[in-house]
Amino acid sequence: MKLYSSLGPNPRLVRMFILEKGLDIERVHIDILTAENRKPEFADKNILGTTPVLELDNGQMLSEITAICEYLEEIHPEPALIGTTPEDRAEVRMWTRRIDLEIAVPMTLGFRGGAGRPMFEPRMDVVGPEGAAELSAMSDKRWIWLDQQLGDKKYICQNKFTLADLIAYCFIKFGGTVGWTLPKGTDNLARFVQHMDERDSAKVWLDSE
Repeated sequence: MKLYSSLGPNPRLVRMFILEKGLDIERVHIDILTAENRKPEFADKNILGTTPVLELDNGQMLSEITAICEYLEEIHPEPALIGTTPEDRAEVRMWTRRIDLEIAVPMTLGFRGGAGRPMFEPRMDVVGPEGAAELSAMSDKRWIWLDQQLGDKKYICQNKFTLADLIAYCFIKFGGTVGWTLPKGTDNLARFVQHMDERDSAKVWLDSE
């Protein structure tokens, strides 16, 4: 297998997932700063032009972080990062989707239309500055909500490390790379990040990619 990777929270999430699984998968860097992911040859790997993309041994291409992580979980079930029972898997998927849709999506769209506009506007549709500010504010409110749900727990659900923790952690770390900080009233999430920083897989955030 090969992982086509780049800057950004999504590729780093999958890289962390791979490390947590103890897997060794070849990584191919895609330079999104020079729009390498928007070139026709990359469209053969992912028509949407996004990263990461996992190339399977049979040549099939998988994109989207949940699809990639669930595939890796199925072929390498231990250690379980999504769950070992239908109930566990459903709960992890529920929290992962909540964080993705309610927090990560507006956060990302707000960044693209706001601070990231010079890079993204020539390449894709972005919301206007006013909409970007509203999306960022919506995301910040949801970070505060997630902080309340976390409480004094170490992990978001099931009292153990799961994919739900990875998506929260990676988007908080991404925010830190573009000048964003956790909003006031999120001391629980700040503690959560410090705890996650201690994991060996978190070293991917020290890399330039």
